[in-house]
Amino acid sequence: MCVFALQKETPLANAVFWAARKGNLALLQLLLNSGRVDADCRDSYGTTALMVASYSGHYECVKELIMQGADINYQRETGSTALFFASQQGHHDVVKLLFEFGASTELRTKDGGTALTVASQCGRSAVVEILLKNGANVHDRLNDGATPLFLAAQGGHVTVIRQLLASGAKVNQAREDGTAPLWMAAQMGHSEVVKVLLLRGADRDADRLDGSTALFKAALKGHNSVIEELLKFSPSLGLLQNGSTALHAAVMSGNLQSVLLLLAANADPSLTDEVTLPALMNRK
Repeated sequence: MCVFALQKETPLANAVFWAARKGNLALLQLLLNSGRVDADCRDSYGTTALMVASYSGHYECVKELIMQGADINYQRETGSTALFFASQQGHHDVVKLLFEFGASTELRTKDGGTALTVASQCGRSAVVEILLKNGANVHDRLNDGATPLFLAAQGGHVTVIRQLLASGAKVNQAREDGTAPLWMAAQMGHSEVVKVLLLRGADRDADRLDGSTALFKAALKGHNSVIEELLKFSPSLGLLQNGSTALHAAVMSGNLQSVLLLLAANADPSLTDEVTLPALMNRK
């Protein structure tokens, strides 16, 4: 969530920001038409009134600021723009308006974020559709390598995932640490996302740099619906790089249902601790 500073250079500039935040079009017009305050007045972080109005979703105020000469593509200290904030909050009408006046999809925040990455992360499907139609790059990546698809998978946003895949997103594109969208969805327990990714060819047995697979993580977390989806595609049940298995993870976490699912899928019980497995299976 973005927090805007309230200290402006002058009382009139402060009033402009207040009007933009509250959607008070009459006051905003009065102030801007006075000629005593600029449409691009900004706070100490470089936030403009246009960014505030876009974040708040006040269409008419956004339009007024643009018509008064506000810089659509100005970036605040963090690199965020009016388009970024409107996309983050899901204000698709404002996003459309900004595009009508030349908003760019290429500008990035300091962490590499774009309007598409933040819209995908927040599950703003209507905005994602507009961004893609206006040239947003489905292969955008944050500084850590996370793609829009990865961020949507992390948040469990199935509709956005389908949109991104239809636009050419790479289903197995991992972050710099080797974490793929499927692995992240499995960890978060998003079974429907896991299903969609698997159907689109996600690598079921891809592991992170630490050697853990999606199945291992789902077993560790006790996400049984995810385990069921993964088992439908027959992922490997063998040893990981560190000698552990998904069955190990389920046993050590005390997830009886997960253990039963894995045993039914022919996981080798001899690879688990001789004490912990019987103890778990004897629980009432």
